[in-house]
Amino acid sequence: MKSSNLWILTEERPKREVICSIIKKFADDNNISFFVEQNLFIVPILDRNGNFEFGYKILGIHSAIIKEIFLFVVSGNSSFIDFLVFYQDNKPNPSNDNPLYAIEETKTSDYESRNTGVFQRASKFVFIDLYYKEIEKIMLYSIRIGQDKLPSKTNEFGSKCLATLGVQILGKSLDDYMLLPFKSIDELIDFKNSMRKPPKGNTPIVIEKNANKITISGKLEKAGSLSHDPNIGAISLISATMRVLGFSGNIEVISHNLLQNQIGKDNKFFAIANFLGIKLKDIELPLSQIKEDYWHYEIQGEKIATIFIHLIVEEFTRAKAIYENHAGCERGYFITTSDYLAVEKYNNRDEYKSGNENARIFIPDLVLADFDRTQIINIEGKKFIKVQCGIDELENYNAFENLYIKKYYKDYEIIRTVVLFGGEIDEISSLCFPKINLRDIPKIGFVLTKNGKTILQIDSPPIFAEAISHLRNYYGFNKLI
Repeated sequence: MKSSNLWILTEERPKREVICSIIKKFADDNNISFFVEQNLFIVPILDRNGNFEFGYKILGIHSAIIKEIFLFVVSGNSSFIDFLVFYQDNKPNPSNDNPLYAIEETKTSDYESRNTGVFQRASKFVFIDLYYKEIEKIMLYSIRIGQDKLPSKTNEFGSKCLATLGVQILGKSLDDYMLLPFKSIDELIDFKNSMRKPPKGNTPIVIEKNANKITISGKLEKAGSLSHDPNIGAISLISATMRVLGFSGNIEVISHNLLQNQIGKDNKFFAIANFLGIKLKDIELPLSQIKEDYWHYEIQGEKIATIFIHLIVEEFTRAKAIYENHAGCERGYFITTSDYLAVEKYNNRDEYKSGNENARIFIPDLVLADFDRTQIINIEGKKFIKVQCGIDELENYNAFENLYIKKYYKDYEIIRTVVLFGGEIDEISSLCFPKINLRDIPKIGFVLTKNGKTILQIDSPPIFAEAISHLRNYYGFNKLI
């Protein structure tokens, strides 16, 4: 096998254990050996001037076949899988290059949500067939809490559908119940229809087969539009599985609760429905105009800056992230000294459902624990042009801090700060932010400019300066930008 580079493209904040799983999968598939140091090291790539080049190198893996491992943050042009993996010399091109693997990572167990763990993610495996057909698809579980000894029937059904589509499941033991692909459409229908029905008032997913037509009941309406993600995923997965099993007749969704004027102009489900030949009863679905490319390199979003800070703090200091919710990424757990906690969505659910927006818990994009200074840094990430919005949102963290930080990190000072991506500035000052109140300038803790400059100020959290200083020293630079 010719040696080349491994490229990992992701919308998510890269985790060491996930990167290790990807590399091990590649090595096992190709029968190659590699050596892993005690820890992987995720290092931002800097140019000769010390500016970030919006990519990372993965260090700590040694192999005669893998030259170097690169990681880039990307975004999908619609429904995007969590990781695309390429093996080639040059940086992947979204228009010309084909990945080896499409990997969806989930930390959601049956304990937390039966639908989200399988169904809500399943449509991604169906959607990617519109772009890449001859790639290996993988569902990677990275469960931290609540993995039941026996899976729910929902999980088992969804996993059997994925297996029928050729999706490999990693990171979760399936030996106890031997999940095998469905052998026939009748087996699939019997399994689904024998499952426990949802509470009264909910529309169950029921499948009925006639001579040349299959109907699937399932509510697709949420808040007056086509946006019920778990059922979109379930119906997409069921329909794709039936096509793989050889059904060529009509597939119609009934009891979907949608009106024609609620359909809108674009939705990932349109593309899947057009591709699989799915109809909605009494609804005319528009033809989908899918984007030419499946993905693009991320060069605009706020998560470029928050992921950068997250990684350099964890790689170059003793501080750790104890919560993450980077824009467009999966929510993390709140990490205490002994546990992983799923953060609640509401301070008072009943009040929120009654219309009180303030009853939900406003959460930061990133929370860092600086153990050496006994400080907790709550970070709101924003694009440069939305700096005032970020400053305003810092005022919303009281419930989150009272319920989690003050309870589990009692002796820590709490700092709230804004992290920005974009702009072309050389300092954080009133001259660069003329529309911001002078007293709010200290709340801007870090700016990663669109040219890759890292900008701090005297009021920035000390852990930011420490991390950037160590990063620059690693590359041989001696002063902060």
